[in-house]
Amino acid sequence: MNLEHNKNEDANKLAWSNARLLLDKIEEGGGKKAIQKQKERNKLTARERLEYLLDKDKYFLEIGAFAGYGMYAEYGGCPAGGTVAGIGYVSGKQCVVIANDQTVKAGAWFPITGKKNLRMQEIAMENHLPVIYLVDSAGVFLPMQDEIFPDKEHFGRVFRNNAKMSAMGITQVAAVMGPCVAGGAYLPIMSDETIMVEGNGSIFLAGPYLVKAAIGENTDAETLGGAATHTETSGIADYKFKTEEECLDCIKKIIGKIADAGKAGFNRTEPVLPSKKREEIYSIFPQGNVTPYDMHTIIETIIDADTFQEFKKDYGKTLLCGYARVDGWAVGIVANQRLNIKNKKGELQMGGVIYNDSADKAARFIMNCNQKKIPLIFIQDITGFMVGTRSEHAGIIKDGAKMVNAVANSVVPKITFIIGNSYGAGNYAMCGKAYDPRFIYAWPSAKIAVMGGEQAAKTLLQIEVASLKARGEKITEENEQHLLKEMTDKYAKQTTAVYAASRLWVDAIIDPKETRRIISENLSAANQNPEIEVFKTGVFQV
Repeated sequence: MNLEHNKNEDANKLAWSNARLLLDKIEEGGGKKAIQKQKERNKLTARERLEYLLDKDKYFLEIGAFAGYGMYAEYGGCPAGGTVAGIGYVSGKQCVVIANDQTVKAGAWFPITGKKNLRMQEIAMENHLPVIYLVDSAGVFLPMQDEIFPDKEHFGRVFRNNAKMSAMGITQVAAVMGPCVAGGAYLPIMSDETIMVEGNGSIFLAGPYLVKAAIGENTDAETLGGAATHTETSGIADYKFKTEEECLDCIKKIIGKIADAGKAGFNRTEPVLPSKKREEIYSIFPQGNVTPYDMHTIIETIIDADTFQEFKKDYGKTLLCGYARVDGWAVGIVANQRLNIKNKKGELQMGGVIYNDSADKAARFIMNCNQKKIPLIFIQDITGFMVGTRSEHAGIIKDGAKMVNAVANSVVPKITFIIGNSYGAGNYAMCGKAYDPRFIYAWPSAKIAVMGGEQAAKTLLQIEVASLKARGEKITEENEQHLLKEMTDKYAKQTTAVYAASRLWVDAIIDPKETRRIISENLSAANQNPEIEVFKTGVFQV
């Protein structure tokens, strides 16, 4: 019995269990009363709609489930950003699905709702996946209109993306199952096909009350913009059905007839199971994000057995680079090695840190993968780049810039997993959110911040104490410790995986043992887009 492994397993399973408990609460949406109101109107919930629509025997990857968690408390919160979204299969075809949750503030758009919808459209555009919108929304959440309405990454960008996707040949289907109001009315109409539910579905730029106020006309929602109006009079909608199930069946038929487009052609062979069982990942990964471990053992739970071909194995050892297969897919892996090692010069190098030689190696490997059109998998557990006189004199900034350049200009699909620490410029170099990974995920153990919590809190404390002393205030040791605890607690909360997921810095918090499966599903999606840009790096510092 390995006691340390048992402790790790307990800690990691508990971390995922806690995340799962939060998800269970989030999945209740606006709560039981709001769900009951849906039922009284003969309406399914957003999750019930997706359950009916999606193929039962295929994997559904929910994206942005934590969006909005812990935000907008003064307005009662916005669970899952007021939408349920992800990548699933409809009639055997991989699709992006986005469903408004009417139980959350009548499906109104909060700022995070807009951000989540744009992220889903981005995924569709990058991977050439059909998009299905299940619309049931009261429009922009007016008390926060200034944070959702006018800017480049706000509400209006959704309709711009509708137009862009149409030009790209990406199929978009919208089913209007409830209100579709004001600017939001453009979304279904800018889709390829629009389906409406009789009695509940409505589309109009201005509702009955606004029409009355604006021009004095008396009307009702059904006459103004109901299913019969838009299929028989305006010609805006293409189909109408009496039930939601009939609407969803229509979507299945439409998606089932889409032709297979060209593929990117990423290499895939017959899958082979990993050499380690996926459940072993819990016992291998140490609790607390501080204990050294061999990243090779993590990789062995993810990749096909005996497929890891390590690049420059004996050089730049704090980064592991190599070719492998995941569920048959050829991939390039860039992962932080967390063991402390000695280089050929006899110098000690700390695990989880990028040094000159490892940055140089990674830059070259990333370029090689782009040359061969091999997708890249980044596995982050990094405390940053090496600092100090020796590193600065050796040109760590220059070598780090090479790696950042290679990551930034990489054109093959990049998938990032933050499994432990993700600190400072290390987050960038290892393809953090700012570097356009096709997909990015966190394990429950992930910590994302400029620097570690303890170092940050001590730095902030020094600044605060100096400021107080400059104002002539006396600081006791007790006060200093109190300030330190306050700063540590606040900083620690801001570094968690949940905090990151709530703001969509990552697409999802995942069960570690699902890492292999998610890579395979993501590569299947990425393979749908045959268009890969020419790889160019521009000026390299040498």
